[in-house]
Amino acid sequence: MGHHHGHDHSHGANKKVLRISFIIITLYMIVEAAGGFLTNSLALLADAGHMLSDSISLGIALLAFILGEKAANYSKTYGYKRFEILAAVLNGLTLILIAIYIFYEAISRFQHPPEVASKGMLIIASIGLLVNIVVAWIMMRGGDVEENLNLRGAYLHVISDMLGSIGAIIAALLIIFFGWSWADPLASVIVAILVLRGGYFVTKSGLHVLMEGTPQNVDVEDVIQTIQNTKGIIGVHDLHIWSITSGLNALSCHAVVDDQMTIGESEQLLRSIEHELEHKNIHHMTIQLETSAHLHDNSILCNVEAAPAVHHHHHH
Repeated sequence: MGHHHGHDHSHGANKKVLRISFIIITLYMIVEAAGGFLTNSLALLADAGHMLSDSISLGIALLAFILGEKAANYSKTYGYKRFEILAAVLNGLTLILIAIYIFYEAISRFQHPPEVASKGMLIIASIGLLVNIVVAWIMMRGGDVEENLNLRGAYLHVISDMLGSIGAIIAALLIIFFGWSWADPLASVIVAILVLRGGYFVTKSGLHVLMEGTPQNVDVEDVIQTIQNTKGIIGVHDLHIWSITSGLNALSCHAVVDDQMTIGESEQLLRSIEHELEHKNIHHMTIQLETSAHLHDNSILCNVEAAPAVHHHHHH
């Protein structure tokens, strides 16, 4: 099983990247929040709120990696890998709440724009932009921002955070040069929209995993074809594909084989299916082989309601 090895290597790198990013972002978030209060800028406060959500998401992601390493035991046979997904959902919901709060604040500011110390705001927002660029670069270089839902979530946060800093910089410049004090709440609303959007997508993809949805990076038709086209397989039924956590997809199914097949041949058959499916993003599979005498149910997907007693063993 060579493919677990790569998983561990990227896992260690991801954890290190998260730790560094977490420390940088958290420290700067405190600076930016203080700056927002002192300069009276909602755009800075919104950006700090965004950074707080970054910091939370990085902290949760870090905790998830650490907890995810805890070994599987009898009460949690997959270990603690799902914690990562729960963390992502929690983080998404936090973002949505922060966004709503910023909208609420911005409305009253549009009506009565307060004085903003625009030069201080400009300086703090500029440093914030640099901090985000550095963190995004560290993540791109050292971590797996494509496949790992957790790290990807944190990375997307940092990217939209950059946009938040850019918004605050533009707002500060507009206030300095044109005295447009409404630019500050406007920038904060734009940041809030980004925060809301991020929160929605993170929550949605996390819930999809918790609902045992089919992983986005798996083509079910393709998987069924692959199994059915394997020499010796007559049919497939009761197929389930789900994610345990990001980057770890599981499959279970029943495969009907030729009655004449020997044990040795069926072992070979399983090996070749496993090998094929590994290339299709399936990392963990349980395939029950049976002869055509079992062919009482031809549906590819498990038909739980029809025969709860027969299919009881399918619930993970």
